[in-house]
Amino acid sequence: MARPVVAIVGRPNVGKSTIFNRIIGDRLAIVEDKPGITRDRIYGASEWNGKPFSIIDTGGIELDDEEPILKSIRMQAELAIEEADVIVFMCDAKAGVTGSDEEVAGMLYRSGKPIVVAVNKVDNIGRMDNIYEFYNLGFGDPIGVSGSHGTGIGDLLDAITDKLPELPDDEYEDDVIRVALIGRPNVGKSSLVNAILGEERVIVSDIAGTTRDAIDTPFEKDGQKYVLIDTAGMRKRGKVYETTEKYSVMRAMKAIERADVVLVLINGEEGIIEQDKHIAGYAYEAGKASLFVVNKWDVVEKDDKTMHQFEQKIRDHFLFMTYAPVVFLSAKTKQRLHKLLPVVQHVADQHNKRVQTHLLNDVVSDAIAINPPPTDKGRRLRINYVTQVTVKPPTIVVFVNDPELMHFSYERYLENKIRAAFDFEGTPIRLFTRRKSDEG
Repeated sequence: MARPVVAIVGRPNVGKSTIFNRIIGDRLAIVEDKPGITRDRIYGASEWNGKPFSIIDTGGIELDDEEPILKSIRMQAELAIEEADVIVFMCDAKAGVTGSDEEVAGMLYRSGKPIVVAVNKVDNIGRMDNIYEFYNLGFGDPIGVSGSHGTGIGDLLDAITDKLPELPDDEYEDDVIRVALIGRPNVGKSSLVNAILGEERVIVSDIAGTTRDAIDTPFEKDGQKYVLIDTAGMRKRGKVYETTEKYSVMRAMKAIERADVVLVLINGEEGIIEQDKHIAGYAYEAGKASLFVVNKWDVVEKDDKTMHQFEQKIRDHFLFMTYAPVVFLSAKTKQRLHKLLPVVQHVADQHNKRVQTHLLNDVVSDAIAINPPPTDKGRRLRINYVTQVTVKPPTIVVFVNDPELMHFSYERYLENKIRAAFDFEGTPIRLFTRRKSDEG
């Protein structure tokens, strides 16, 4: 389901990132540090009063250093206006209302979007009086907050969630596989969409996307229903979109949220770059089934070792996604295109797979017999039993005598044994360790 989007805008040094981190809390820390994952902290998920939303810190969208500051703030505000359902306009209680604030206020006012004014650095009672001049911006009650102390954040979240729109649910049945294509510009996303839909025996039905900026194309192939969620270059609005690598990551995030399976496209001609890791990292963190699609394979000079060598490069660069299969193809010539959808279907099945508790416990018991848990300061981890609690992604709870004794390397060992026994190709597995008494 698509979540509404909240964007934080404001001039530099008003504390946008501090408030962003307060709102997302420890959510990004839930995913343990995997080797090779590149974090980009401009986009997060949060929930308040039962209302989930995504949040963007536009201050993290670095624009060209040569741009004057005001122009940079304007561009960030434009991005927020374009993307967000609710905008948090951050100001500074110490500085009062500045010319830059008034400039941004004018842009936001013309946008017609719901605006919440947050006045940061209200670090003591004396500063509360400073917030009254922010009524002059014309957006109703300003909310005093302190990023450093955490005060006022609940009031801010109340104001944000009051203004969140109800977004429509995705109106697709459970048996439809939702596929997002992500990748940096020029990897051939649109060409691949056209190639898939241009295949014979594919039945396509055109409908408008359920979100503002994705075009959904439902189709059917060999009795399986799919929806392609394509965000590729939907609306280009000037230089900021072309030059802002993080903006394309932001767009990709929205598609990832709604997908079951994520195709991470890589340009076979150019090879792997850092931005590919950012984008794949989001698919991992979102717990989605994934596969790598190496496009433009027709123009790569190759011998009998090239494919194996390229796959090894992918494994070296994406250590956190060793489970994701790799498909080599050419959208342009349709070479090897027929191999793609069967792999998509397979990883979607694994993502939705549920393993019976007794089978899971048999595998874990065998794993413990082969390699007993290590001791820590004379105490040994004891695993009582394991059970799968949910799917998409498969999530397994390990009940133990003391969660502190579960070392990440042993957790990884168990995950590898579970994968070996039950496949789970193409999907992350989430393992959570709980004390046995937590069970009830």
